[in-house]
Amino acid sequence: MAGHSKFKNIMHRKGAQDKKRSAAFSKLSREITVAAKMGTPDPDMNPRLRAAVNAAKAASMPKDNIARAIDKASRGDGENYEEIRYEGFGPGGVSLIIEALTDNRNRTATNVRTAVSKNGGNLGTAGSVSHGFDRMGLINYPASAGDAEKVFEAALEAGAEDVTSSEDGHEIWTAQGDLHEVAKALEPVLGEAEGAKLAWRPQTMVAVDEAAAATLFKLIDTLDDDDDVQTVWGNYEVSDEVMEKLG
Repeated sequence: MAGHSKFKNIMHRKGAQDKKRSAAFSKLSREITVAAKMGTPDPDMNPRLRAAVNAAKAASMPKDNIARAIDKASRGDGENYEEIRYEGFGPGGVSLIIEALTDNRNRTATNVRTAVSKNGGNLGTAGSVSHGFDRMGLINYPASAGDAEKVFEAALEAGAEDVTSSEDGHEIWTAQGDLHEVAKALEPVLGEAEGAKLAWRPQTMVAVDEAAAATLFKLIDTLDDDDDVQTVWGNYEVSDEVMEKLG
């Protein structure tokens, strides 16, 4: 697992199973509700909500589910979610940033700490690993949006800072404050993005061997199964050879 995929939530590299699909929809709904509460419930006027709705559409989330999540925020119903970031280390000395949306800080902290400690890692203090990442905007497009040259030229014209293309799709990186302007400029050329959000991009990568990778993926799977955990970012790099051994 090298290149683009190491930055994505683990759900993007796992097969679509009913349980995973349900969990993904739950996380997407939570993000939509939080985004709508923080701004206007109109996606055209709320960049974060628009990005959340686009991500939900890309995951084939039913329109009714999306509408319910927005309506919940408009009515002031449901829980009040808090955004929390955890930092720490995984197997093989990998740095991890775990982002969560929770209505119970103690529950989430306990679950995250247990998952990390049981799978060869340990949590650190705030800032313990984030200094090794750059806070940037990340826009995802499927491979069908165009070839690498077309996407690169569109991204350059839109003001992006970097592009990574592979057979799985395209990642367009922007300065933190330019995310939504770049996303808006890309839409007429490449269509709607699969996702547009703030991300953590590693400054340096850590290569992990077979044993460390197996434990690391188990850790990320465990975190991903937690409804409160939205995204796991890491600076790990796994070679194709190791991926083949892991099956």
